[in-house]
Amino acid sequence: MLGKGVVGGGGGTKAPKPSFVSYVRPEEIHTNEKEVTEKEVTLHLLPGEQVLCEASTVLKYVQEDSSQHGVYGRLVCTDFKIAFLGDDESALDNDETQFKNKVIGENDITLHCVDQIYGVFDEKKKTLFGQLKKYPEKLIIHCKDLRVFQFCLRYTKEEEVKRIVSGIIHHTQAPKLLKRLFLFSYATAAQNNTVTDPKNHTVMFDSLKDWCWELERTKGNMKYKAVSVNEDYEVCERLPAYFVVPTPLPEENVQRFQGHGIPIWCWSCHNGSALLKMSALPKEQDDGILQIQKSFLDRIYKTIHRPPYEIVKTEDLSSNFLSLQEIQTAYSKFKQLFLIDNSTEFWDTDIKWFSLLESSSWLDIIRRCLKKAIEITECMEAQNMNVLLLEENASDLCCLISSLVQLMMDPHCRTRTGFQSLIQKEWVMGGHCFLDRCNHLRQNDKEEVPVFLLFLDCVWQLVHQHPPAFEFTETYLTVLSDSLYIPIFSTFFFNSPHQKDTNMGREGQETQSKPLNLLTVWDWSVQFEPKAQTLLKNPLYVEKPKLDKGQRKGMRFKAQNFSPTESAKERAVMHQRQLSLPLTQSKSSPKRGFFREETDHLIKNLLGKRISKLINSSDELQDNFREFYDTWHSKPTDYHGLLLPHIEGPEIKVWAQRYLRWIPEAQILGGGRVATMSKLLEMMEEVQSLQEKIDERHHSQQAPQAEAPCLLRNSARLSSLFPFALLQRHSSKPVLPTSGWKALGDEDDLAKQEDEFVDLGDV
Repeated sequence: MLGKGVVGGGGGTKAPKPSFVSYVRPEEIHTNEKEVTEKEVTLHLLPGEQVLCEASTVLKYVQEDSSQHGVYGRLVCTDFKIAFLGDDESALDNDETQFKNKVIGENDITLHCVDQIYGVFDEKKKTLFGQLKKYPEKLIIHCKDLRVFQFCLRYTKEEEVKRIVSGIIHHTQAPKLLKRLFLFSYATAAQNNTVTDPKNHTVMFDSLKDWCWELERTKGNMKYKAVSVNEDYEVCERLPAYFVVPTPLPEENVQRFQGHGIPIWCWSCHNGSALLKMSALPKEQDDGILQIQKSFLDRIYKTIHRPPYEIVKTEDLSSNFLSLQEIQTAYSKFKQLFLIDNSTEFWDTDIKWFSLLESSSWLDIIRRCLKKAIEITECMEAQNMNVLLLEENASDLCCLISSLVQLMMDPHCRTRTGFQSLIQKEWVMGGHCFLDRCNHLRQNDKEEVPVFLLFLDCVWQLVHQHPPAFEFTETYLTVLSDSLYIPIFSTFFFNSPHQKDTNMGREGQETQSKPLNLLTVWDWSVQFEPKAQTLLKNPLYVEKPKLDKGQRKGMRFKAQNFSPTESAKERAVMHQRQLSLPLTQSKSSPKRGFFREETDHLIKNLLGKRISKLINSSDELQDNFREFYDTWHSKPTDYHGLLLPHIEGPEIKVWAQRYLRWIPEAQILGGGRVATMSKLLEMMEEVQSLQEKIDERHHSQQAPQAEAPCLLRNSARLSSLFPFALLQRHSSKPVLPTSGWKALGDEDDLAKQEDEFVDLGDV
């Protein structure tokens, strides 16, 4: 895919080149009108943002087959973003753009969001890097949020082309120092203007009080304690200042191997079982040191494994699960399916799309992650055993699996505040290396692995299968994934709490006198207006009912197991890319079950030795897992209890909103989930209105009616990829090629045809 040519190129029949050649430069046409237009289009700069270079008379192509259509304007590179200012940009600023990001515009690309840069030389596409001897006539930018921008530089002055191309390459691909990130420039410039959202109740876990609150919430304070032994990061820079360990564990043991080999508490179940994680001890060759480590681990193990009262199952994620290389390789193949340069390329890959999807193994990796989380859930829920997750640094797969387990077992984590607090606890304070895994500094490409994005994709599978169980929507997950690359939030731009605390202190002895106040991504008012934020909250979320004291103890709310997207799935026949792989046997996921490790077995895992024996046979354990899995799915779903996903082949789907949102051909016009959601919201508003009228009859004073904002009034004029794509904003081929496709008339005729199309789709 990456080797294909310019717009209109690719495979298949090439479109004929236009026979007419214009020798008049575009800027010479209607110069007076253009001067007026350019004065009106201004570049919005954030506090501390500076313009580095720019070029005028740049043509931004539309993503259409063999099209040379586009918009002329200026291409600007700042120390924060690449921005295109179209001459007719004011015409696009209308009511349709209801889901605007206040920080990043439609034609803005943050420097951290740039994935690859290509140049077109004589209709040949080449990767651009370093110093160029020759400059391209077309610039193609592939973004990490899967947008594709194409800019024609043919009519731009040669000196401006050199400056803008060289500037973009340097500022997006050259290695950077942490202190040179725009994050610090913005924080310094906006120091006195930063206002936190009072409605943000996310627990940050940056104080001992937060950890004690979490222990009390999960009833884990009987067996575990919060410690401050690492308050000044003298014990370990990898661990947070505060964390939780088993109560019998002496605090001096934490300091022994700089936090390695210590069971760190993650979460406690209602039945008393707990989820723990541990980073492996450094590998040593000296027999004396090995004996010391063995003795140390033996003492540690006895504090958490006290049969028959406390039984621990270890899960070695470093050797018995996915590797980071597998994740990176799979995603690299997977993302190429959505980085489409033009319509021809889209249709060329359409016939082999499923085979390409399967060969990427991305959906299979998602399935394996969910399966592993279900296995651990079964161990804690059904067998009442503690689970200890093992990993080299306990900061990648430990974060992923522990978060998924809590999401399945703890309904609090399925609220928006609870989910954000979960990410703070397990990922931010858990020491996930966001700076390296997202490659924000461009210092080591081999360290870049989308572990957090894999987690969000797994969460989306749960949200898609059980919508009423989650307070947030898939749109929330999509914009959260986009926020990984916006360097005004500190949440995803550090490798550890220690690195953040160190760098947000004094920027300089002379210039900075107080610590920087860095924004967190959880303040959504920075990015979206209140009306747009309504799309982040799920109106179908089933809140937990408040039971009266007289009601029976232990009574739980049981909701019918339904999916409000069933009708949308039926209509999605128009485009099969919204479906998952065919039902195939997973070829890379071995059948593993549960086993009880001996003390020596745990020590061998931590010391880097291979597993030598299992207590139980794998077939018997697989039967236990299958029985637990099938039994849960055979009962009505309790949205405030245990929640398990379906992991069979066709149930693991492509996250269409995130991956397909920028491809016009992938839209279901007037259909998809948005059509179903619109109807449901209309019904909810009608019920609410009737309820208000009933309440008015019982009250003498008429209370003012608050109309709930609704952005889905006319689903026929939206697409399945709403709110990121709107029907009127794209001009593309019909999703299904048809004979006798009538030419579109004026806007009223277009709306009428759309309505007829939707009505026919409902038949």
